[in-house]
Amino acid sequence: MSKLSSLSLPVFPQDAKPRHSANFHPSIWGDYFLSYDSSLHEDDSDIKQVPLLKEYVRKMIVSPVDNNFLFKLNFINSVQRLGVSYHFEHEIDEALHQIYENSTKENNIVSYDDDLHHLALLFRLLRQQGYRISSDVFCKFKDQEGNFKESILNDIQGMLSLYEAAQLSFHGEEILQEAYSFTLTHLTESLTTKLSPFLSGLVRHSLGQSLRKGMPRLESRYYISFYQEDPSHDERLLTFAKLDFNMLQKLHQKEVSNMTKWWVKDLNVSTNFPFARDRIVEGCFWIVGVYYEPQYLLARRILMKVIAISSIIDDVYDAYGTIDEIEIFTNAIERWDISSLNDLPEYMKLCYKALLDIFEETEQELRNQGKQNFVKYAKNEVKRLVQAYRTESRWFHQNHTPTTEEYMEVATMSCGFALLTTVSFLGMEDTTEEFLTWATNDPKIIVAASTICRLMDDIAGSEFEQERGHVVSSLDCYMKQYNSSRENAIKELLKLVESSWKDINEECLNPTQVPMKFLMRVVNLARMMDVLYKERDSYTHSGGILKDYINALLVNKLSIQIS
Repeated sequence: MSKLSSLSLPVFPQDAKPRHSANFHPSIWGDYFLSYDSSLHEDDSDIKQVPLLKEYVRKMIVSPVDNNFLFKLNFINSVQRLGVSYHFEHEIDEALHQIYENSTKENNIVSYDDDLHHLALLFRLLRQQGYRISSDVFCKFKDQEGNFKESILNDIQGMLSLYEAAQLSFHGEEILQEAYSFTLTHLTESLTTKLSPFLSGLVRHSLGQSLRKGMPRLESRYYISFYQEDPSHDERLLTFAKLDFNMLQKLHQKEVSNMTKWWVKDLNVSTNFPFARDRIVEGCFWIVGVYYEPQYLLARRILMKVIAISSIIDDVYDAYGTIDEIEIFTNAIERWDISSLNDLPEYMKLCYKALLDIFEETEQELRNQGKQNFVKYAKNEVKRLVQAYRTESRWFHQNHTPTTEEYMEVATMSCGFALLTTVSFLGMEDTTEEFLTWATNDPKIIVAASTICRLMDDIAGSEFEQERGHVVSSLDCYMKQYNSSRENAIKELLKLVESSWKDINEECLNPTQVPMKFLMRVVNLARMMDVLYKERDSYTHSGGILKDYINALLVNKLSIQIS
């Protein structure tokens, strides 16, 4: 029986004047994931192949570096991009450390001095791993006037590798900024020429979604399709990647099905919260973007429920509640006491009870590990979140437009990334109180990811939100403060987004403040904004490209032909 069943159905206020409402479209998934059949299994002959294929890949990674340096580089890249590197994290760490030792000299200058593709690939793989590799290595591809040489224009693979390497730039690295502009222009032009199916598909995809800013699981799904078009692909590695994708997809489908049942049957969102976005499938997809690996099953379950209830709470503040109700609701969350239910309007009681239940359930989940006290850090982030929501609601009620700086101080909290990051740590096995203390004290990388979230959300959703009546956005604040046009405001705010990505890249350099596996949750949250908010708010308006993404990851199985 639902924990909410003891409460009566909400009574929605009959107001003298109508509330502002967003009129969000209903779920596009209906009961699709409710009817998921967990009894479907992979073919036994396929399953039996997995251990053999996995051992083959492992042996290829741990083979001596000296004898096959370039092959090893390409193979590790393929393993990572195909989405199976989580099986071999230790082996890849060791292999890349050996490559780093063998290919760099003093001041982190790469000593490898050959073709552009392998140099850029080496640079990217090592920077991704946290090594402080110097970008001066690319100076050799410039002419005496300081421009990139025309001789590299025909090296499409090299140009593409340089384009992806440039996404890991730091502040002040002008050569990588130049490399980005140069490769973007000429790779776009290359699409009008005759390229191989492999290169054409890869270039077109990368220009639309760079690897550094892409959702790892989704990028792996697309790369499987590109990789099989590569004449030099490794058939056993490809088969392993497809089998692994399908097995993980089944795990994720089951998780989404369980979350959908909780959302529809326990919370009964369409009846209890008709003003809110019905986006449980989209929220689950978001969390698969934060971590997809099977060892994070508990972490995903916790985070999926938190993002779901956070979405409802967001809409309480943003799309339905009056200012008086919002003040009462915020006070209740600050007290975090079931007795506060008595103070709430009827329609808010179910939301408040669900919030408390989720965190009580999380404490129970973590009690076996002796970590139930860790949940207090997440509760404090919920309080900070709703306090930011309340401030924005007051601005809206008072028709107040703050300065851009005042706005960002509040709005980087109201975007919810500080809460999601903290909660994402709870279900991870190696979490310590030290890591949670770090996460809840506004470290630079979380501030950067929150800035990306807030600005991309504001830019993508500004027109829709203006139409329905909404709190001011960073665009409104910037335009008023600097007497700027909308186009110029977007241009300047996107510069802040790029600056924040550079902050993220720098914060991922060794030695890091917390282990890389924790930093990657922050990176992945930032990536999801690039995936979901690049053109428009695909979470709110989920029937377009996001539907395609969800079909690719959570619906459509890969076909496998094992010879």
